[in-house]
Amino acid sequence: KMTALNSMKNKRVLVTGSSRGIGFFIAERFSKEGSRVVINSRNKEELENASQNLNNTIFLSGDLSDPKSATNLINETVEKLGGLDILICNVGGGASVAPGLESYNEWQRIFALDVWSTTNAVEAAKPFLVETKGNIVCISSICGQETILGAPVTYTAAKAALNAYVKAISRPLGEEGIRINAVAPGNILFEGSVWDKKMKQDPKTVEKLLSDDIPLSRLGSPEEVAALVVFLASSDADFITGSIFSIDGGQTRS
Repeated sequence: KMTALNSMKNKRVLVTGSSRGIGFFIAERFSKEGSRVVINSRNKEELENASQNLNNTIFLSGDLSDPKSATNLINETVEKLGGLDILICNVGGGASVAPGLESYNEWQRIFALDVWSTTNAVEAAKPFLVETKGNIVCISSICGQETILGAPVTYTAAKAALNAYVKAISRPLGEEGIRINAVAPGNILFEGSVWDKKMKQDPKTVEKLLSDDIPLSRLGSPEEVAALVVFLASSDADFITGSIFSIDGGQTRS
């Protein structure tokens, strides 16, 4: 039986929301494993910059919160790669209003970003993943698993909805031979991240959070998240579906 490392060679992978941040590191890891990768973002310029730093990658822009755009992106991906083995749903964002200030429009915006972008991609990709007995990994957040102090209410609810979707859809997808799981990162540090800014602005508060709330007493790296994603997408995880995996240094208790 092949190891996970070998099983990624020549796999056809789409990583949504991957011009920067965690998505970029996931795309980079697949690329290093020998996969053929399509990276995606709404921002063409960022995509071009990202693709220059990655091997074996094609970039396609598109807004996955729109169902037609999602279908076009999936169809283009399949056209370029000749099929689809793995879909990584990383589109999302946590920047929202302070708790208690939610408006209807803000709810719509965050759910479009953090939920519909994934459901649209999954629906569009399903016929192609049925053919390859492929699999899906969604990037969620520990905010979807328990209430994190100060986290936006809209984002918390959206990620909880995403987790519920992954669990619920895993049964019908499983019957068609498709696996789906989610990874829920905690506090991840990379250049330009929220934690990068917090470390620069108020290192003492960050140090207190690490010592009080995180048993491993440190922030995570995007490479660690990418390693978990690649494992879940590999043949070594063939019996895992409908699960949410925290990667948070022990922060969540539930």
